[in-house]
This record gives sequence, C-alpha cells and structure tokens, in this order.
Amino acid sequence: MALHDPDRAALIAGGTGRIGRAIAARLRADGYAVVAAGRADGDLSTRAGAHELVQKALAELGRLDLVVHAAGAGFVPVRLENVTEELWDEALGVTAKGTLFLAQAAAPALRASRGCLVIVEDVASYQAWSSFPPHSAAKAAQAMLTRVLAGVLAPEVRVCGVAPGPVAVEPGQEERRAAETLLGRVGSPEDVADAVAYLANASYVTGTTVVVDGGRMFKTGTTRFP
Repeated sequence: MALHDPDRAALIAGGTGRIGRAIAARLRADGYAVVAAGRADGDLSTRAGAHELVQKALAELGRLDLVVHAAGAGFVPVRLENVTEELWDEALGVTAKGTLFLAQAAAPALRASRGCLVIVEDVASYQAWSSFPPHSAAKAAQAMLTRVLAGVLAPEVRVCGVAPGPVAVEPGQEERRAAETLLGRVGSPEDVADAVAYLANASYVTGTTVVVDGGRMFKTGTTRFP
C-alpha cells in the first residue's frame, strides 16, 4: 500500500541539490506529495538505476503526475586536452542517459495520469561554453531530448524544459554574474521552481523550454563563454 494517497504526486530526480530542494519545497506548498530523490535512491547514469528510482517513488506515492529531472554531474571547467573518458561519461550519463531512461521508466505512470515531465536544462544547452565541453554537450543532448520526448509521449504526457542561467552562483561571483544579465542581478533556485510549477499546470504547453536567466542569453548571445 502506498504511504500517501495524494491528489497530485511528484518525483524530483536530483531533489537533494539546491535547485531540486527549491522545486520540492514549491511543489509541496502547491499541494503535491513529493519524493525528492538523490543519487543514493537510484543511479540515473544507468537504465536499471532510473527504473529503480521510479519504482521506489511509485511504491511510496502510488502514482505520478509530475516527474522533474533536476539531476546533473560533470559540471567542471576543463580544457579540451584534459577531457577524460570518465569526465565525459559522468556528464553524459546522468544528464543525457538519465533523462532518456527516467522518461522511459516513468512513461507508463505519467500516461496513466496524463501527467508532465519537466527537464531542468541549462543555458549551456544553447550556448557553446568552451570551458565546459562535456557539460555543454550533455545539456545540448538533453535539450533535444525534451523535444524528442514531447513527440514520443504525446498526447498523454507533456514534456517541457526549464533552462536556468545564473541562479546558483558561488559566493563572490554575484556581481560578475549579475553583470551578464539584462536584469542586472542573479536569480535564485526559487525562480526555477516557479517555472517548474508553471509548466506543471500549463496544460497547453509541451515540447518547449522556459529560459530563466534574467536575459543572459539575449545579452551575451552565443559567443561569450563563462
């Protein structure tokens, strides 16, 4: 028997990170029963791990109306000549493979509830960050999967993306990162959570991404790299 019998239930993969925690808090405030999962709950870099995670969530929640992929790995600056297979596999594994296999595992439950999958991308999905080759490639693949999965899972399941800009900035970097945006300030994980909450309820929106970056992409275009 499920531990909860909610009107709405959500699984957040990567729910123990800064953005994931903010999403979990917002969804709980909106009335969702939430499983906020970390790596110990299922390794998204493997098909088996993604399926294990979804089964654990279903055992606890009894249903899934919303699944959020907010997990990531391999976000480290590295010169091209220093990229290793391990770093490449780490970035592509959780981000790209994890997105595909989480969707695969959750698809039956989401189809049953006519639910929604929200994928937390990155502005690096659309900009060439030369200091982060594995991360940029992984996020670009993830952004394409947002659109592919929207087509595959329609019409029962909506699939949308959220692409954050500078919202989880390291201490001391706030002024520099704020200057990169049109709004002249950095954002917060709660800004991303607001976008996820919107998409969860936007019943006529699928196959697209909401960019939450304070206008960073518009101001810097595609040629300025972090």
